[in-house]
Parts: sequence; structure tokens; C-alpha cells
Amino acid sequence: MALKNLLALVVLLALVGVSVAKPYGNPLRNQNGHRNPRATGDLDLDYYRSTCPQLESIVRRVTFQYVSRRPTLAAALLRMYFHDCFVRGCDGSILLKSPNKDAERDAIPNLSVRGYEVVDAVKSSLERTWGCRGVVSCADILALVARDAVAVIGGPWWPVPLGRRDGRISKLSEVNLPSPFADVKTLKKNFMDKGLNSKDLVVLSGAHTIGVSSCGLINNRIHNFTGKGDFDPAMNPSYVRTLKKRCKPTDVRTPVDMDPGSARKFDSHYFNIVAQKKGLFTSDATLLDDIDTNLYIQAQVVTRGASFARDFSDSMVKLGFVEILTGKQGEIRRRCAFVN
Repeated sequence: MALKNLLALVVLLALVGVSVAKPYGNPLRNQNGHRNPRATGDLDLDYYRSTCPQLESIVRRVTFQYVSRRPTLAAALLRMYFHDCFVRGCDGSILLKSPNKDAERDAIPNLSVRGYEVVDAVKSSLERTWGCRGVVSCADILALVARDAVAVIGGPWWPVPLGRRDGRISKLSEVNLPSPFADVKTLKKNFMDKGLNSKDLVVLSGAHTIGVSSCGLINNRIHNFTGKGDFDPAMNPSYVRTLKKRCKPTDVRTPVDMDPGSARKFDSHYFNIVAQKKGLFTSDATLLDDIDTNLYIQAQVVTRGASFARDFSDSMVKLGFVEILTGKQGEIRRRCAFVN
């Protein structure tokens, strides 16, 4: 039996070496590892060097001031960035307010988004800085803040090419984010529509390592999955018992860690709990139903997350290119919550 397990592990790692560890490519580099300007479109790591050279140090300072005092803002700001990029691309449209309450931030999935004050504080600081006034887009600020917030809590760092422009349109009716109730086929389609692949799906799901949800989003899954007072059979029964103690059937507010045992640390532990059938959402558990995403999960478990930080950085760079506005498109907002 031990020999069979060893052989199975060897086969698994061989498969992982082919379908998981193989790089999908960094949009900032060509095959020789050199800068590839064609692949970056109109974005550039040095975009503001001559106009606002203090940009990244200001973003880093302000973000640290907020996140060091309230570490849970890291997950919140990362979530905000993801929600922004998946609707109209990474154009800062989630930041816009509407007097009619019909902007993206007013959609039900975004009502729990928080951290707007961090983006606003960065923007205010830049507007007071010589050379930076009216120069830096809110879309770029959000991209940098998300990166630096993760870094503050010890998570991975990634390069952020800059030069995005701010969108002028933000509609509640256009918010169609990947659902926590979706199966893997639907999730793969969601990501493919944004130019992202299966590896990006499972890697970016790893951000749930610092995620916090609420009982309201899992009550049906643990109390009444098919309408017969049962729970989702894809869940570990002992985990269900633990969740039931925390979440009563009518409780919609109590917070629940998405990575029990490691929710305050950005690490690969999320993949361990998914492999143990303790994924909080259906969208977590369903990653075991696809060969590519399942293999990635098993690889991270076996290697203790050896490639996760690098993979997460690469996928975040790719996310930052989703449906961006550049050149003369859009605008540079003076205040992030309002069009000029």
C-alpha cells in the first residue's frame, strides 16, 4: 500500500510538472526574459517617472498607515481591485458614486466592499504633491494600493505596469461577478471571458487565504442544501459541524474565516483546506472537480506552496491588463468617487 501511494505521488508530481508548473508567461517579458513592450500595450512600469516620480512611495506610505492599523483591509482592498477589474475592466469604475444608487458599488455583491477611504487618501495626498496633481488615475492608484496592502501583511509582491485611464461609466446593472455559488465550468468561462485561464482561476482563488465572509452566504450549504435539512455532500462533515455551531439557520451577519486556522496570514494554507473539503463556498470546493485546478491544489499541498507566491504575482499582473483604458480613452479623475 505504501508503494502504491509513493507511485501515485510520483505520477502526480510528474503531471504537475507538465500542466501546472509550466509557466503561462509573464506579460512583461518575452521568451528570453527581456522586456516586451508589445505585450504590455500602453502600460509601463515607468509611466509616471517624469511626471510623478514620488507616486509609488506615496502609495506605499499611505497604504501602510491604514493597513498596519487594520490588517483586514488587505483582503478588502484586494477584493475591491478584483471586483473592479471584472466589470468594465481595471478602470476604477467601482470607485464611482451615483446619487441614484445605481453604480457598481451599489450592487449587492459590492455592498460589503470596503477600503474606499484608503484610495481616497492616496489620491488626496497625490493631489497635494507637486507634479502629481491631475496626473495619476484612480485606476492605477487602486492597482498599486491592492499590491501594497498585500505586501504590508507579508504577502507576495508583484510589478504593477501603469498608465490606465479612469472610466466614466459605472452601472449596477453591469455587475456580473464570478459567483460563490458557481461550479468550476462556469468559473472557467467567467475567467476565460476576461483573458484569464484555469491556472489564474485557481491561483487567484488562493486570495481567499485572507478572506472573511458571513454566515448568510453559507447557511443553505450547511443547513438546507437541497431543501431537506441537509448539507452539501462535497463538504467535510466535521467542518460542517463546526460551521453549524457558529452559524445558526437565520444568522446572516456573523463573520466566518475562509481559511480557518490561517486567516490572518497570506500563505498557501487555503489549498490545504480545499483539499480537505473545507472550502467555504461552492466556488472553492468545485476547484476539485476539474483536473487542472485539482492538480494545482494537490501540488501546492505536496510542496507546501512552493510556487504559490510566484504564481499569484504572475496572475495579478495578468489581471491588471483586463479591458484597460489607455491613451486618450477615459479620463484622469480629480476625485475618485466622481467623474470630472
